[in-house]
Amino acid sequence: MFVCDYVLTPKGWQHHQQVSVEHGRIVSVSDAPEDHQLPTYHGRLVPGFIDVQVNGGGGVLFNQQRSPKALRHIMAAHLEHGTTGMLPTLITDSIEAMTDAAQAIKDAKQQGVAGILGVHFEGPWLCSKRKGVHSEKYIREPSEEELALLTDPELGLVMVTLAPETASTTIISKLANAGIKVFLGHSDASAEQVNEALKAGAVGFTHLYNAMSQLHSRAPGMVGVCLASDAYAGLIVDGFHVDPQACQVAFRAKGKGQMMLVTDAMALAATDATEVDFFDTKIRRKGNKLTTPDGTLAGSCLTMIEAVKNTVNLCDMPLADAIEMASLTPAKMLGIAHEVGSIAPGHQANFMLLDEHLNIAQLWLHGETTRKDA
Repeated sequence: MFVCDYVLTPKGWQHHQQVSVEHGRIVSVSDAPEDHQLPTYHGRLVPGFIDVQVNGGGGVLFNQQRSPKALRHIMAAHLEHGTTGMLPTLITDSIEAMTDAAQAIKDAKQQGVAGILGVHFEGPWLCSKRKGVHSEKYIREPSEEELALLTDPELGLVMVTLAPETASTTIISKLANAGIKVFLGHSDASAEQVNEALKAGAVGFTHLYNAMSQLHSRAPGMVGVCLASDAYAGLIVDGFHVDPQACQVAFRAKGKGQMMLVTDAMALAATDATEVDFFDTKIRRKGNKLTTPDGTLAGSCLTMIEAVKNTVNLCDMPLADAIEMASLTPAKMLGIAHEVGSIAPGHQANFMLLDEHLNIAQLWLHGETTRKDA
């Protein structure tokens, strides 16, 4: 039990709050008595972040190290920056890599690696024209073997990014009916194809604006349909993938309840390294921008706390809205908002203390602080 200056609750910011935690869950959040003798934290207590697109971090790329040990390392690297739940993301690769990745996720969950919620397969059912950094040799149409792999219930929460011109509405419906969160991306689809995919059960869009058909007045493309729809959308707010004003357009069009902050983090995230091998090329870091040698954007070295700071500082969004897009909104998309994403009674005690500069002063996972000085 402790007291905090400000706590972000489902009702907004609450001042001078007493937070009670037992067995890893929040018991109560209430006004603190003036004469309390409890430990007091000065700052803002906010929910732990949930990142649904994490390719790697801490020097490890999931595609290259498909093991529970690697997942534990990636999770630990991002935990330091506020991510208390994630979907490790495998980008377009062979069926053997997909099988290995699925087994690693299942093993990590069985071993109780905290924070591993499931898996995100970004590809391989994409459009070569909008492949971005994905390897074209692995882009393909769905197979029965791959469908069976994705619908394995032991994987936990499953998200897949696909192009609707490569995966039919029948496939999308089959995935959606199996409980998989189907997102659209890396696609040159027409607005008509995108709308049909949404009708078939797709629920969102992967890294809005990037690697998708653009918005034009008489051809809305994937970007236009996304902005006009009620579907979810991930956004990489690193100052490189999307101009801050374009981010503002998305925030205004869709609101904090549909927009999710994501990192699309590569192995270089949460490190000081400047180069890493990537399939048959390399990813290089210049400042905080990642590219391949030919200049193609190659994911990011973003962390979730940096995404939140950028959303506030570059896009003029209120802190509470930025936090919600990094916590509650992805939790709602995944169907786990009754467990995580908010500081509320009954929820997992995953939260962090931010100082006046939005730096993480303390962080708790399942009620236990991860900082040695706490």
